[in-house]
Amino acid sequence: MKKIVITYGLISGVILGAMFFVTAPLYDKGIVNFDNGMLIGYTTMVVALSLVFLGVKSYRDNQQNGAITFAKGFQVGILITLVASFLYALSWEVAYNTVSKGYSEKFTAHYIDKVKAEGKPETEVNKAIKEMEEFKAVYENPFIRFAMTLMEILPVGLIITLISAALLRKKEFLPTSN
Repeated sequence: MKKIVITYGLISGVILGAMFFVTAPLYDKGIVNFDNGMLIGYTTMVVALSLVFLGVKSYRDNQQNGAITFAKGFQVGILITLVASFLYALSWEVAYNTVSKGYSEKFTAHYIDKVKAEGKPETEVNKAIKEMEEFKAVYENPFIRFAMTLMEILPVGLIITLISAALLRKKEFLPTSN
């Protein structure tokens, strides 16, 4: 199980981490922005975390003779998710301090501009500015930023793990081709 968890977790984590470095120049060129960047990010998460499904299936087929319980499938899936999530958060830390320098300032400015463009009253705009400045100050703490980054991806991985464990516990679902 350990080899499967590490292999699939690392591959998934590398895909996730690479996306930060691929999209950073696209942000600078205006091809990717804060509005479509979220869609790109979560799509990448789902694609990369599809390796959870493949890892659970590999474990079921190669080490469990084609049968796996929900609990064991969940265990394998969540461990793959944890490895991938850790690499995702670690990659963000590297990207945040290299290719994505100034992210907090850009995100804050984008959010405030959006609030202003919605025609909100001055009190709401001032409240948004205050909230974003507080957020930016908190986000500068690398431990909090790391934890927040983990909280972005873990729910996605948990959902994919639950689906994978539920589907693959059925022997007849994508049976081994031995």
